Amino acid sequence: MAENKTKATEASVESYLSTIEDEARRKDCEALAKLMTKATKQQPKMWGTSIVGFGSYHYTYESGREGDPCLTGFSSRKGEISVYLTASVLGQEELLSKLGKHKRGKGCLYVRTLSDVDLKVLEQLIVGSVAERERRHR
Repeated sequence: MAENKTKATEASVESYLSTIEDEARRKDCEALAKLMTKATKQQPKMWGTSIVGFGSYHYTYESGREGDPCLTGFSSRKGEISVYLTASVLGQEELLSKLGKHKRGKGCLYVRTLSDVDLKVLEQLIVGSVAERERRHR
């Protein structure tokens, strides 16, 4: 069975953040790292070459595939910041309606800038997502 490609590394989060060329994006990512550290009570770690992750959990699918991804995290992508959250959490829809300008994917939230969203709501989404992952994967 194939191993997960994205794993925790010893690479420096600070080095990764410093390579973000757009100054506003870099500052947003630095602020997001602080917000996620507070929300998760975990220190950031690099996962692969471009994901800043917080904590980890173990999963095993019925097929036997298993792995250890980060509980939550983010990555600076070409046009947006991808925030990795659990796809379904009780109360999430209500929070998302209050978040501000964003797009959604299956397990991602996409924001162009942190000024587009309510940071208190984003923090609540992160806390809820981490709690749900921990509940599901004890």
